[in-house]
Amino acid sequence: MIVDAHLHCSGGEQSAEALRSLDEAGVDVAVLLAPFLTDPYMLAERDSLRAANEHLSALVRDHTDRLIGFAVVNPLHREAPDDLEDAVGRLGLRGLKLVPAGWYPYDESAHRVYERAATLGVPILFHSGIFIDGRSGRFCRPAFYEAVRDHPALRVTLAHVGWPWYDEAIAVGLIDLIKGIAPQDCQFRFDISFGPPPIYRHEVFERALAVLGPALLQFGSDRFLPCSGEHIRTAIDEVATLLDGLRVDAGGRERIMGRTAATWLGLPAGR
Repeated sequence: MIVDAHLHCSGGEQSAEALRSLDEAGVDVAVLLAPFLTDPYMLAERDSLRAANEHLSALVRDHTDRLIGFAVVNPLHREAPDDLEDAVGRLGLRGLKLVPAGWYPYDESAHRVYERAATLGVPILFHSGIFIDGRSGRFCRPAFYEAVRDHPALRVTLAHVGWPWYDEAIAVGLIDLIKGIAPQDCQFRFDISFGPPPIYRHEVFERALAVLGPALLQFGSDRFLPCSGEHIRTAIDEVATLLDGLRVDAGGRERIMGRTAATWLGLPAGR
């Protein structure tokens, strides 16, 4: 089973073509993120994020066995907790994507969103590490996400293993393991989607595997729909090459490519 746990929407995709791309890539289930990086959607405008969540809801509504929609809200908007509840309750979305841009993960406004997410029982995917806007990386240091531990019921994933602060990200994830918590019950997981440039990837994944193990690492393509299945497949093949070089066994590959994310998402394949 392959779960792509980090697949962006742009607002121009349709359900049929998204499913066709997954079929071509050999992906069984995908986490689709509401659009926020492509016009007319933007993190700063609440109405555009609400429209993005509406778009995503329509996209995944009849395909919930394969398409898992993650809403996007901005904690700087006072109504963000209510917007999340609306996205889950009315729109049927099943998780939350958060990008700290202008706010820190330990801010009170963020805690209000975490509290609502915990009440709703939905997982959170955080951007972590340097950000594409060239301005917001300072808000996305992995250690800042320790604030999530104030909400023990939350299960979150830090994208990109926090690159370039990957040692810091690994340290955040290590704490639960040091305390003897089983991987499936840990609060933090880490996606190995594009983040480290190619020259860094072997080192980043080698350290993450050695310290955290496959049960806390999960695949994400970080591709943008609409795109071809071949484009998604190149991300799968890149990871396969890395895992070959690191001599990861079949069980470890199964976890990284699907079971870790399935556990995080509460899918039957993760049990």
